[in-house]
Amino acid sequence: MTAMTTRTTRNARTARTARTVLTVAALTLQEAARRRVLRSLAVMTIVLLALSAWGFSRLNANFGTLTTGEARLATSQVLNLVMFGLSLIAALGTAFLAGPTMAGEIESGTALAMLARPVRRSAVLLGKWLGLVTFGSGFIAMAGLTQLVIVWATTGYWPPQPVTGLALLAAQTTVLLTLALLLSTITSPMASGIVAVGLFGATWIAGVVGGVGQALDNQGMARVGAVSRMLLPTDGLWRGAMRGFQDPTVLLYFPSFGDFPFLSQAPLTTTYLAWTCLWTGLVLGLAAIAFLRRDL
Repeated sequence: MTAMTTRTTRNARTARTARTVLTVAALTLQEAARRRVLRSLAVMTIVLLALSAWGFSRLNANFGTLTTGEARLATSQVLNLVMFGLSLIAALGTAFLAGPTMAGEIESGTALAMLARPVRRSAVLLGKWLGLVTFGSGFIAMAGLTQLVIVWATTGYWPPQPVTGLALLAAQTTVLLTLALLLSTITSPMASGIVAVGLFGATWIAGVVGGVGQALDNQGMARVGAVSRMLLPTDGLWRGAMRGFQDPTVLLYFPSFGDFPFLSQAPLTTTYLAWTCLWTGLVLGLAAIAFLRRDL
């Protein structure tokens, strides 16, 4: 009888925690929709899509002087460039949304009012993370699919693995917002967003340096890119996403382009994807520990 009562109590506690997580996730989505960052994000996205539609239409007008293979190559490379701009907009938006999520509520006293009830801090943090992941993934899905349709309508090009590419871009966004969420538990809202975006840019530059090192057979420079992709997986995920968008024959006909910043040489390995999942879990766990120890 005691064992059954204990099991029932545990199940009720688990159900209550799950409801808390889902409730906080829904509230986080509503809060994100009301922030000025979202409006800025929408404006930047619309401008990027409009410029890309004009650019791809002009590119298509000049295809008469190119062979079919050259036209596909040009389109896929411009698409990777535009997708990088889209991933940068997503990085800026999610980082500056994740920053005020914890730090802003702690400074304003909202977190204290919420946690005065019998609510676990870890459940609140997980709910906010889930809401932000849903927002970021939804943004990538909608904006990315719109961009792919624009390219198809203007040039007739459709990438070989669009679902994989968009999924990896969503994973990149998840990694960055998880980092921003950790930073928001220990620093101010503005500082957490700035640091997260700065690390995103630094990792991408380190990846370019690594590519240059590979081209020059400089092991030291090549190691910079490899290490940076392990410390912060955003650049590694971006390179995997490029693989899904680029023309699969580009490296076959132009092997010397292998170290170009907007080309991916090989698909991501299962080991690297597993490391990305582990990295995200570790950083989220550190965020939970920091939030539990922080005075409200």
